[in-house]
Amino acid sequence: MLLLSNAFPALARNTAVQNAAEIRLALEKLNVLGSVLYIGAHPDDENTGLIAYWVKEKKYRAAYLSTTRGDGGQNLIGTEKGADIGILRSQELLAARNMDGGEQFFTRAIDFGYSKSAKETFEIWGYEKILADTVWVIRNFRPDVIVLRFPTEEASGNHGHHTAGSILAADAFAAAADALRFPDQLKYAQTWQAKRILVNQSRFGGAPVAEGLPSVDIGVYNPLLGRSYNEIAALSRSMHRSQGFGAIPSSGSQMEYFRLLAGEPITADIMEGIDTSWKRISGGEAVGQMIENILKSYNVESPAAVLPQLLELREKMAGLGDDPLVKVKMDELVKLIQSCAGIRFEVLAEDYAAAPGENVNVSVNLIQRTGRPARFDSIAFPTLNQRREINQDAPDNVLQSIRHSVALPADYPLSQPYWLLLPEEKGSFAVENERLIGIAENPPSIPVEAEITLFGKKIVITAPVRYRWLERDEGEKQRPFEARPPVTADFKRTVAVFHAGEEKEITVTLKNHAAASKGTVGLRTPQGWQVSPENISFEFAKRHDEKTVVFRVRPPAGAKTADVRAVVSTGGKEYAYSLTEIIYPHIDSQIHFNDAALRLVPLEAKILHKKLGYIMGSGDDIPEILKDIGYDVTLLDDEMLTAETLSGFDVVVAGIRAYNTRGRLKFAQPLLMDFVKNGGTYVVQYNVNTGLQTTEIGPYPFSVGRDRIVEEDADLRFLAPSHRLMNAPNAITKDDFENWVQERGLYFTEKWDSRYTPLFAGHDTGEKDLEGSTLYCEYGDGVFIYTSLAFFRQLPGGVSGAFRLFQNMLEAGK
Repeated sequence: MLLLSNAFPALARNTAVQNAAEIRLALEKLNVLGSVLYIGAHPDDENTGLIAYWVKEKKYRAAYLSTTRGDGGQNLIGTEKGADIGILRSQELLAARNMDGGEQFFTRAIDFGYSKSAKETFEIWGYEKILADTVWVIRNFRPDVIVLRFPTEEASGNHGHHTAGSILAADAFAAAADALRFPDQLKYAQTWQAKRILVNQSRFGGAPVAEGLPSVDIGVYNPLLGRSYNEIAALSRSMHRSQGFGAIPSSGSQMEYFRLLAGEPITADIMEGIDTSWKRISGGEAVGQMIENILKSYNVESPAAVLPQLLELREKMAGLGDDPLVKVKMDELVKLIQSCAGIRFEVLAEDYAAAPGENVNVSVNLIQRTGRPARFDSIAFPTLNQRREINQDAPDNVLQSIRHSVALPADYPLSQPYWLLLPEEKGSFAVENERLIGIAENPPSIPVEAEITLFGKKIVITAPVRYRWLERDEGEKQRPFEARPPVTADFKRTVAVFHAGEEKEITVTLKNHAAASKGTVGLRTPQGWQVSPENISFEFAKRHDEKTVVFRVRPPAGAKTADVRAVVSTGGKEYAYSLTEIIYPHIDSQIHFNDAALRLVPLEAKILHKKLGYIMGSGDDIPEILKDIGYDVTLLDDEMLTAETLSGFDVVVAGIRAYNTRGRLKFAQPLLMDFVKNGGTYVVQYNVNTGLQTTEIGPYPFSVGRDRIVEEDADLRFLAPSHRLMNAPNAITKDDFENWVQERGLYFTEKWDSRYTPLFAGHDTGEKDLEGSTLYCEYGDGVFIYTSLAFFRQLPGGVSGAFRLFQNMLEAGK
């Protein structure tokens, strides 16, 4: 049910009508056929200034291929991790491309966290699989030039993903032109040889640049846009909010340099020896001349005046055959015709979601501002095989609004990101539909085509079904239309703690996504577990209604970590989906569906220090987990960081990156040290070494470095096995470090006062021991602990040993 041509589907995020200045630039771009593919490893690796310069100054088609979606990255604005942060960062890239004008692609590689070598990265990703994806993108995008963000040589301190992505790109440069490499792709794409592949060398971060390299100045000012390209770059880069990459615009000359990696040499221009005009297409020279004539007659005060010429140009282009480059330019031309005609076409649903098997009521709105009469011929819903003849006049500047209802088949696909439809494989996503590989996001759930007659010529324009509403303080808001299962079941967390033999209440929240539904929900547990009641009935009369139900679960004696699933039975089918919504103001709202599962983790030790204050940093899930264990948790805002408030707690915990994100901490630090001195326990989780609000985090000096252990199964040696933190209330053993996820820890301390006791030593393969993951000291009557172990990943991941160790830290007080 997906509309895919031989080239990648157009997934333009900005469907607004272009203004007169933008139309002028788009007309110039229509006459340029050059293309550049920029390749890096992660969202935020791209050079937004170069992309803006290529698209808006040189008028090239430019795209960024990010090898991963950033799934292993950290999050400065929320609690999303794993697939969730991957979705968020994918959307941030699309928001960035909306600013700089580029296109966006990905491979199936998963960002599994920091890697110290390309070798390790290939072992996890699978070299051939991700090479095939890179080749596939090159064969479809067909770039004249490929530019790499990172060199192919291993360098000290360089991320293994960076090097691996560049090695793959360099190998794909040749493989894309070889018909013997990945021949199955040739059913849908042609081999392609780019003219050259370059490495982008800039003075970013103070890096030296070799003399005499070809270069461009991206500080050029564009009067039609009112900005230079490095100023646009700051707007684009600031879309990477989850990574804290907000940027202040820089103005003036800014040079970017290029080093040849392979292909034909250059002396100055990356497009040397490449015909970027219509002459490269057989019969295209006349098209280029027609565009030149349109540019000469274009008047910014009357863009519609060139419509007859644009429509004639479209017929001329259509006669040039099926070259993929012509298809790209045809799409650009239709956008230009729509903008010159002032056509606003939108399809708005009554609600933002519906279930397969239901009808979706939409309002089809169209207005044209050509100064001439036009005709609204028909609308079509290609994924639903539905079409409706309209055949009505569309007078100038008169809004046409048509009500329509479409029926979703019972097997209509849910709005699940295509790379999450199947369980992930080691190091990469599994994608069944190979033609989806590479594209940034799903095609719209319901695309709509409108056929319109302008000046006696028919054109087809497209729009996705969306939902629109009004926020009184912000104005119009929109979000994509989504196909959802009739009912989802959410535990509202991924992990809970149980005590063997004791009954535990499990709460499930049901959410209705159909017009109405009824059925039952039950829990599936391992053999030997007791669940009461067996099933609970529900009935919903309205879409988006919710109901909370409670089950009582009793594990058998000696039960280990177990997974519980919620299964909904409705309409003769079973569903086991939970719903995750990712909503931020700088991206389009996103959803995805997970298995409705809860991991139950055994924890036997009793709580002695119950009252706990939590200083949230960049965001994590730990406070809710601690509440479930049995701690009385209070989230501490800035106003609560007072001596009086702190004195009411037994333990205070600083969340991840609290000393990077909570400016108040530099003023509250003496109060926190007094809290420790007076008998409290203060546990501080990891911070990055740049942007610290204060370097005086503990009672005695230590410094935060960049060392980390990225191998989640790396052996940890106990430096003080008899230490109380290692023995009470839980006796910590090697078994407690089994089944950790992604990494042991990050941003370890590298120097510390002798009054601290380091507790663990470990290293990645072939490296020296690191002892700075966890520091302990007593100060006055209390205890201070700094830990860079990745508890923010392990506790939500249900790693039982991490629970035991973290509880020991909380109970370390005297």
